[in-house]
Amino acid sequence: MFKLFTLIPIILAISTSKVFAAKTFVYCSEGSPSTFNPQIATDGPTFNASSKPVYNTLVQFKSGTTEIQPALAESWKVSKDGKEYTFKLRKNVSFHKTDIFNPTRNFNADDVLFTFNRQRQKDHPFHKSSSGGTYEYFDSMEMGKIISDIKKVDDYTVQFILSKQEAPFLANLAMDFASILSFEYAKKMKDANTLDKLETNPVGTGPFVFQSYQKDTIIRYKANDKYFFGKPKIDNLIFSITPDASVRFQKLKKDECQLIAEPAPADLEAMKSNTQLQVMEQAGLNVGYLAMNTEREVFKKKEVRQAINMALNKKSYLDAIYLNRAASAKNPIPPTIWSYNNSNKEYEFNPEKARELLKKAGYPNGFETDLWTLPVSRPYNPSGKKMGEMMQSDLARIGIKVKLVTYDWPTYLKKSKDGEHSMVQLGWTGDNGDPDNFLNVLLGCGSIQAGSNLARWCHKPYDDLVQQARGVVEQKKRADLYSRAQTIFIEEAPWVPLAYARVYRAMSKKVSGYKIQPLGSERFDELDIK
Repeated sequence: MFKLFTLIPIILAISTSKVFAAKTFVYCSEGSPSTFNPQIATDGPTFNASSKPVYNTLVQFKSGTTEIQPALAESWKVSKDGKEYTFKLRKNVSFHKTDIFNPTRNFNADDVLFTFNRQRQKDHPFHKSSSGGTYEYFDSMEMGKIISDIKKVDDYTVQFILSKQEAPFLANLAMDFASILSFEYAKKMKDANTLDKLETNPVGTGPFVFQSYQKDTIIRYKANDKYFFGKPKIDNLIFSITPDASVRFQKLKKDECQLIAEPAPADLEAMKSNTQLQVMEQAGLNVGYLAMNTEREVFKKKEVRQAINMALNKKSYLDAIYLNRAASAKNPIPPTIWSYNNSNKEYEFNPEKARELLKKAGYPNGFETDLWTLPVSRPYNPSGKKMGEMMQSDLARIGIKVKLVTYDWPTYLKKSKDGEHSMVQLGWTGDNGDPDNFLNVLLGCGSIQAGSNLARWCHKPYDDLVQQARGVVEQKKRADLYSRAQTIFIEEAPWVPLAYARVYRAMSKKVSGYKIQPLGSERFDELDIK
């Protein structure tokens, strides 16, 4: 891997003067993408490698905020009853030209219909992905039920007809799963019997054009000269896939990458004292958690789930793993999001009471189970393996014998989505700033089949409140419904909420234009390097 990067200056030097002057930016990412089609993804490493550089959505979040602004749609109107959204599409936007695709037309309404109808219509000729991936975000938010029809008014006007008023609908369209794909590219790949290219060789309208991917090692992109928001300042974007946080730091110090994902808390002070580096931080819109699979017989009992909440010494995790750069979590949404219920009481660390609850549930001698540990560094959990070992020790004290299990990142996501786990570490960074993105996507009944509800927990009193809130426009009323839902969550305990973590990014002082995005992803179109 190191040799690949030391070759870059040589390659540039022996090329033309124009290439020699090109700006190459290397990003050390923490994990491999599970796909290059954001429609069937849910994780940050995949979105950073697919939707962010390659694609655009109809509307997008203004950089550094959760404010909605135009993207592929230059304007929109909403009907008085809130059930019709009419978008005027941007003209003269071209799709990427690659080695295997030369577009014959610009972006238009057909691409919007293809993008969404593919996800919502099971009989659509492109509904099935070549990898077997499913539309987890689309399904977990029940977008197929919410969107009753999509109409092409003309080539540059599209109308979404909703079955009911949906408060977070516009923000949902700014999410990664709503990235607009080329219908022409899909048809060409299908005709050539190479439909898998939609997931391995992405074509979008975004700021960078995909070049190549060497699995688990390196991804290459070049700047899109025809980007409708203007050509990026950097010419070549490279992802160096580096799962180990300490190795990422070493590469940053050697200038083998200019920006690193998820710096280890233990390295932050050294980074701050290095005169060649800069560190940025802000409160995160995230929560780390341990989900218990309530379809497993032992976890069907509320007392068992409550016992595990009491058995885990979260303060010790904050000290040892987050180095006190995170707050202990109690609700399934972070305090940085509106409707957070601060009056809820967090479970106390009480192994003795935990043993009593296990006895009440019929497990006086405990039981055996497995616990999956996070294989990559994420802001909500910097070290899944170390945390797993500490959890294993804590649970052993109340008689629960835990086997620790892990997989590579794409496999970990797929298997947990399919419900193969008993207990699993994961977390969430908000996608749109709306509580629905946590409370419904992660814990709603409809999210079990979609795969994002890892507790596989369906509790009607909770779900009724969350679904009711989606149809209410007034934020105060929505907040009250969400607050009540959080209280039910505490009592039923399908998770152990672990931490609300601060977010850090470390980069070379040569980097300018970088902003930490509140929704956890990266934007490379604004970056420059000296």
